[in-house]
Amino acid sequence: MAVPEIQETTSQHHQQQRGKNRSSTTSRHQQRVEPKPPIQKTKVPLKQLLKISSIAAGIQFGWALQLSLLTPYVQELGIPHIWSSLIWLCGPLSGLLVQPLVGHSSDQCTNRFGRRRPFILAGAVSICIAVLIIGHSADLGRILGDGVGLTETRPRAIIVFVVGFWLLDVANNMTQGPCRALLADLTGDDQRRTRIANAYFSLFMAIGNVLGFATGAFSGWFRILPFTVTSACSISCANLKSAFLIDIVVIAVTAYLSIASAKEVPLSSIVEKPGKPNEGLTYTSGVQMGSLGLMLNSVVLGVASVLMEKLCKKWGGGFVWGISNILMSLCFIMMIVISLIAKNMEYSAKDTPPTSIVVASLTAFAILGAPLAVSRSLSGPKKSKSH
Repeated sequence: MAVPEIQETTSQHHQQQRGKNRSSTTSRHQQRVEPKPPIQKTKVPLKQLLKISSIAAGIQFGWALQLSLLTPYVQELGIPHIWSSLIWLCGPLSGLLVQPLVGHSSDQCTNRFGRRRPFILAGAVSICIAVLIIGHSADLGRILGDGVGLTETRPRAIIVFVVGFWLLDVANNMTQGPCRALLADLTGDDQRRTRIANAYFSLFMAIGNVLGFATGAFSGWFRILPFTVTSACSISCANLKSAFLIDIVVIAVTAYLSIASAKEVPLSSIVEKPGKPNEGLTYTSGVQMGSLGLMLNSVVLGVASVLMEKLCKKWGGGFVWGISNILMSLCFIMMIVISLIAKNMEYSAKDTPPTSIVVASLTAFAILGAPLAVSRSLSGPKKSKSH
């Protein structure tokens, strides 16, 4: 009776062991097969892209007012016509300097509200401050000590105007770059949606131009906003002041729509940045090392070719041939070992291999020149003919 019990116990033990092995194999298989769930990238709705692009209307509204009204106003303040072109020089300079700096800063921004929206908000606020300064430059000049007459030159008003004018150019460039970058961030690699977003942006630029030039062409704003007329600000000045007050409303509404509609992921929450910034330098360095290796290989090959006749006389052609094949095999094995070591080791921040790997690779490639010289000089050991 004891034997069946032992057999039954043994069979149960084997079944349990097989079950454990099966479960462990299954768990290992599950751990190996089931990857971590990827981060889902939801597409931004086109309606949302439309709202985000609306800020282009606010920016372009100010540009249109600047182009249509400020040159005549410059002459009204008493600035000579020859100097007005120097004031307009700020536009190209700010575009050349401000946009690259703002673009680089926004790329590296780790603000919790995102990379682009803080710059858009700062630019919109700066635009509002700039147009307030421009619109009230005559009043501020009067407060600072300019004369009472509207026909005389007002140097303090001119200084205030130039400061506001340059600030407006800087603010426009500071806002426009992050707006386009925000659209590019939200559309990603989808070329179709990128084209649609750019089309929306261009549409609102056109709308802003139309509204801005229409606002500048209307000459009755001083009647709608009579408080804009002061002792230092005539009717034309009041119309300009009123137009820029409307610009503040337009830029505030469009900036709010753009900032509120965009849902940015802060840079600090991104685990890994795509791209290899040093890839070009690494490739160039690899090409240079490859050329150096070819040079060393050619030098060893030339030296071995010159010494080939002496080596064959001393040890015989067959012996030299055999040694060269062994040496060639060792060089190939050495290359495999170097490749495996380089593949499994950590690289520096510049993505370049350590100096030891580079030296070992160049050494193996240089030594390979000797067996290559033998294979090109000798045709192999001759077989003895049997008579």
